[in-house]
Amino acid sequence: MIRVGVIGAAGKMGRQVCQAVHADPGLILAAAIDSTHAGTPVGRLTGDPSITVEISDELDRLSDAEVEVAVDFTHPKVVKDNVRWCIRHAIHAVVGTTGLSAADLDDIRGLIDEEGNESNVFVAPNFAVGAVLMMAFARRAAKHLPNVEIIELHHDGKADAPSGTALRTAEGIVAERGEPRPLAMGETHPGARGAAVGGIRVHSVRLPGLVAHQEVILGGPGETLSIRHDSYDRESFMPGVVLAVKAVPSKPGLTLGLESLLDL
Repeated sequence: MIRVGVIGAAGKMGRQVCQAVHADPGLILAAAIDSTHAGTPVGRLTGDPSITVEISDELDRLSDAEVEVAVDFTHPKVVKDNVRWCIRHAIHAVVGTTGLSAADLDDIRGLIDEEGNESNVFVAPNFAVGAVLMMAFARRAAKHLPNVEIIELHHDGKADAPSGTALRTAEGIVAERGEPRPLAMGETHPGARGAAVGGIRVHSVRLPGLVAHQEVILGGPGETLSIRHDSYDRESFMPGVVLAVKAVPSKPGLTLGLESLLDL
């Protein structure tokens, strides 16, 4: 049994993670951390009274509860500090919060080494298995169709744009085909063609009612190919989160992306 703590437990994703951990026979929800709702049982927020763990606003609760793996779904402004705390307290971390830069990831690698490699960190921009497959298929297709654009759509409360999934998709395509392609221009209004990420146009949509959606459109002479993934409910991310929680103790150092666990 793995003892799990959830950081950001009162948020929409955090509540869902608490439920998934509680429901899995191989995991124990040992702690719930959030800057709000301190003292409130998690079950009162999720509608499941059997989840009796009370929310704390102190990260020290993770150590007190002998947590082995902490899951972070918080905010780009605080996620790095949370991960650093976990590493310094020999707690493995699974991170679903996007917004960590390449420099941040290098800092995390360095801190893991500095602290004696007692904790491992797993970071993924998207824990939906279908989304990971979409990225893998897009990388393969981009070797054969020369032009690519990405449209990502999320709820209006998302803190970053482009999404971490879109950035990772673009980076993977560039790595697969080996060189950036010339960007099509033709803007009459600045920004109309989206952001340029490694030579790929990325368009971000933020609207209420959405959860997480992405379409990769590839074009060649006389044809297009669309590869799309839609998460209609946050439940779609939970199998991937649970998979990462169970895997991270045996994955030394920093691991990026759920694809490393899916034999892709």
